[in-house]
Order: sequence, then C-alpha cells, then structure tokens
Amino acid sequence: MNAYHMAKTAYSGTNASTIRTPSANEYEAFADVTRKLMFAAARSPQHIPEIAHAIHDNRQLWSRLASDVVSEDNQLPVDLRARIFSLAEFTTRHSSKVLKGDATLTALIDINTTIMRGLRAQDHVK
Repeated sequence: MNAYHMAKTAYSGTNASTIRTPSANEYEAFADVTRKLMFAAARSPQHIPEIAHAIHDNRQLWSRLASDVVSEDNQLPVDLRARIFSLAEFTTRHSSKVLKGDATLTALIDINTTIMRGLRAQDHVK
C-alpha cells in the first residue's frame, strides 16, 4: 500500500465514524449504562448481582459528572452545573433505595434517557 492510498483512506470509512464530539461521547456513556439498567429492570428482583452492577456503573457515571461540574474549569452555566450535581445526588440516594428493595430502577432510567435526549439535541444543534 502506498502513501497516497493510506492518506486517501485515513479519514474515510470506519475511521471517519470514530471521530466524535464530547456530547456524543457522553451520550454513548449514558446509553451504555442505561442499557444495563433497562436489562436489570427487566430481570426478576432476585438477580441482585445484575442490578447491583448496573447501579454501580450508573453511580460511577454520575459521580464523574458531579466531579466535573464542581471543577472550576467547567464551562457550563452555573445553574446547569447545580442541576446536574443535584441529579447526581438524587441518583445516589435513589440507587440505595433500589438496592434495599424500596424503589425500582425506573427513575434512574428516566433521568438517563432525558439526559440522552438533551445530549442528542445539543449535538444536532452544533
């Protein structure tokens, strides 16, 4: 393969699809975690390991978001940062209730789905 052919194909096909915006990356992270939550929600309550794993992954995602929005370098508006942080706190509390058997995964799925819609809309505006 010569240099011309390599240069010509470097940004085409599968390589072109791997370039993503930050909001597209965030969307994919939410989509992955939300799929796990939905799968766990469809299982019987006796499948605690699957539910716990999905909740753990969701908590990690929201923990990262909470850490990011409190950073001084974060460029989001202060009110949006506060709302995201509040959702992260709710997610933590609600996850504990789910693990105790006092709540379902529905609220967590709904929140993530709403965030995904916002990210998708944001990506289309750019």
